[in-house]
Amino acid sequence: MGWGSIYKRRVRVFTMALVIYLDYKSVQQREKWTSKSKQSVLWEKAHERNAKRVLSLIIEMEGLWVKLGQYMSTRADVLPAAYIRLLKQLQDSLPPRPLEEVYGTIQKELGKSMDELFANFVNEPLATASIAQVHRATLLSGQEVVVKVQHDGVKRVILEDLRNAKSIVDWIAWAEPQYNFNPMIDEWCKEAPKELDFNHEAENTRTVAKNLGCRNQYDGNRSANRVDVLIPDVIQSTEKVLVLEYMDGIRLNDLQALEYFGVDKQKIVEEITRAYAHQIYVDGFFNGDPHPGNFLVSKEAPHRPILLDFGLTKKLSNTIKQALAKMFLAAAEGDHVALLSAFAEMGLKLRLDIPEQAMEVTTIFFRSTTPANESYKTVKSLNDQRAKNMKVIQEKMKLDQNEMKRFNPVDAFPGDIVIFGRVLNLLRGLFVSLLGHCNANLFSATYFTYLNMDAGLSSTMNVKIVYMDIMRPFAESVLSGYINRGPSVNDRWIFDSPVNSDVEAKLRQLLIELANNDKILGIQVCAYKDGEVIIDTAAGVLGKYDPRPVKPDTLFPVFSVTKGITAGMVHWLVDNGKLNLQENVANVWPAFGSNGKDAIKVHHVLNHVSGLHNAMADITRENPLLMIDWDECLNQISRSVPETEPGKQQFYHYLSFGWLCGGIIEHASGKKFQEILEEAIVRPLHIEGELYVGIPPGNKLSAITSRPELPSTFQPQQIAQLITTLPPLFNTLNARRAIIPAANGHLTARALARYYAALADGGRIPPPHSSASKPPLGSHPHIPKFSSEKPPKKRSCMGRGDVALPTSNAPTYEKVPTHDSFQDNESQDISRDSISSSISNSRMDSTPRINITGQVFRNPKIIDEFLGKGDYENLTLPGGAFGLGFKRFSSKDGSSIAFGHSGMGGSTGFCDVTNRFAIAVTLNKMSFGGVTGKVVQLVCSELNIPVPDDFLRFSVEQRGPDGQLNMGRPIIN
Repeated sequence: MGWGSIYKRRVRVFTMALVIYLDYKSVQQREKWTSKSKQSVLWEKAHERNAKRVLSLIIEMEGLWVKLGQYMSTRADVLPAAYIRLLKQLQDSLPPRPLEEVYGTIQKELGKSMDELFANFVNEPLATASIAQVHRATLLSGQEVVVKVQHDGVKRVILEDLRNAKSIVDWIAWAEPQYNFNPMIDEWCKEAPKELDFNHEAENTRTVAKNLGCRNQYDGNRSANRVDVLIPDVIQSTEKVLVLEYMDGIRLNDLQALEYFGVDKQKIVEEITRAYAHQIYVDGFFNGDPHPGNFLVSKEAPHRPILLDFGLTKKLSNTIKQALAKMFLAAAEGDHVALLSAFAEMGLKLRLDIPEQAMEVTTIFFRSTTPANESYKTVKSLNDQRAKNMKVIQEKMKLDQNEMKRFNPVDAFPGDIVIFGRVLNLLRGLFVSLLGHCNANLFSATYFTYLNMDAGLSSTMNVKIVYMDIMRPFAESVLSGYINRGPSVNDRWIFDSPVNSDVEAKLRQLLIELANNDKILGIQVCAYKDGEVIIDTAAGVLGKYDPRPVKPDTLFPVFSVTKGITAGMVHWLVDNGKLNLQENVANVWPAFGSNGKDAIKVHHVLNHVSGLHNAMADITRENPLLMIDWDECLNQISRSVPETEPGKQQFYHYLSFGWLCGGIIEHASGKKFQEILEEAIVRPLHIEGELYVGIPPGNKLSAITSRPELPSTFQPQQIAQLITTLPPLFNTLNARRAIIPAANGHLTARALARYYAALADGGRIPPPHSSASKPPLGSHPHIPKFSSEKPPKKRSCMGRGDVALPTSNAPTYEKVPTHDSFQDNESQDISRDSISSSISNSRMDSTPRINITGQVFRNPKIIDEFLGKGDYENLTLPGGAFGLGFKRFSSKDGSSIAFGHSGMGGSTGFCDVTNRFAIAVTLNKMSFGGVTGKVVQLVCSELNIPVPDDFLRFSVEQRGPDGQLNMGRPIIN
């Protein structure tokens, strides 16, 4: 091709691009003056004429444009029906090249005449593609083969087409910045030239066949990671000629033939998907060009997919492969922190801290396919959501319309992910060109067009593919080296910290036994006796796919253990004269008094007898996202109606307890919930950085057994929605940051044990934690900054002030650097370092640190107050399971007084006042309490302390073969 031809080719392409662009711009203007009933016709005509222009240009230009047209023809989720209908012609074949050219190339490359090579050569090609055409032939040995022959001069054409395509993309990005496809075209420019050497393709074909373990005879092996596909053997190759084994098959778009041969279309589509999952996640070496022409289905039963054409392949590094697997599993589990960690590992840099949108995009990436007749609705929904997302970005960044037009939310997009995304897109849209219909505007695509794919492999074949289910085993296999790294293979499974007592040594042996039986993933245990630390053990790993060790300062989500912290804050306000247990809540919180709640007192709330046990049930049913909206939750509490008369019946307030207490705390104190948490508990006990309500770590929920003392909406038959809606909610960063005072505590066992050690001693602060602890307790100081409050309004009620509800409850923190600073950009761990990845890095104003020495509480009868005993007995329901905010733990012989609070996942904290004993257990693998029960039973037995009945029951009640509800997913991952 001379320079004159190159110049004409370039002018032809750019002229057509400009014509199409101006045509659509003119239609946009005409649409403003056209009635709504005629607008669709206006656009359909525009799509029809421009699709014909594109098809005509592609056939004329050939080269790379054919490959681009084939790709476009699979994109019914993006392109209008006219484009799909016309461009699908490119999937079949192009006009063949002259036989003289074909013969000449074969003889030149193989060094022999046609008669010396073939017993028979079929002149009519099987197919003609952008780079080569394929002929059927018979070797002199009698073997049936296909011969792939590269078009003469195509290399120069392809390279020129790439330059032209790059120029057009640059121009579009300038004219319409929201449609910046440079990452995709840049990767094509790097990878496409590799297709021009058939020696590479031959080697790639051998490699993929070996990786997939392809066999010509079906062996019936249906193991999880076994792939049942066929790939032709390579007979001979040169740079421009490739000879392959002939396999007789049916084209995927020949639906009549598939029906005639009785092909199970669902199985075929699933097997192709499994083959690519194996290539990507297991092998890290995959075909980057899976268009319809590259697949056949064998005619012989059992019908198997035949994979062809490995000219464009991609090799992934182990790091990228693992990051892709983590990205998939994060999307599958709704874990925003893990998703952002995977993005960081693969080099994808986002400009905004909007992880929810990143999760949304990635979930769409791997979502189940939809039949063709559902494609339009899905695309419309995606476009609507995209508009909402862009509005959120615009508001957050304070951008005007012109700035928003040129805003790009991505700073860096790795090329490896472009090819990966293209493969999934082609798999999703492989057959949609035949039956799919979509009237989406051509200009509805976004920067993430190649991520926001629908219609799928299934569209034409009318099958549904659940990518999450099919691809999960392969993604998990990538990370198998990180799974089950228990004590038997990890000599550092127990964190290297001093052994404080003989009982701690025995406890560590028990933990090793439990872990070897797969009952523990990660755990912390801390215990105090007579004010001294006797146990401080951390063991295990941070997550199923994260082998980093659990340390003493690792933060664990503890669910309802949080209620014991919140209850302590209420008692602290009482102790400081800001509140009275017998006071009507409405006196402190005026809005609360509506709908028959004026008789509810503070002690009713603490004792779970307010009658508002189901007050927050509608949130979990109708819109779980409201759980992270503090003000809305308080408003819902204010609007709620009691179901029972206050003080008459005790029902566990599973969700409402936190917001009831939270509203009381903020209105009685005139300060934010987090500020009181700092002032009342964190700073006096010197546990900075190790006890939060509303800090990043994620969690999952499990089912629970039926318990009659629970409210009706918390029984198993009604809890299904909780189980399905709350786990993904609690895995979002917004939820982790939210103040959910009944369930969103994130803390260490040593911080929780210190809290209960203080309560066991009537509020006396224990001596400083051992200096041998690594890192020292409270070595992560932070300075909370709260928005300014208006001065409290004075009122005359028991001598205390009344204030308006603060308008915001989202404090930010400054993390003081430590020797244990974040190293590897993996924000998915729930260690101290994970906090820094999710909280504000803005500098804070210094405020003096408050040190309260000696006592947290001054009331000499504070223990009776916690328990609702003695002078406070009239404030609790006789024989009830709860005191004032705490669960009463009883022993068989009744010889000790114990109280505390456990969480749904198995974590717990409690103290035995009689024996001056406190213990905390935190877990990152959900259980019904079997592990916790064994731990508590061992420690108490060694110390001759009565074991509370709750933990005796947990230690013997088993659910499942391993005695715990193993969800297969850690709370922390």
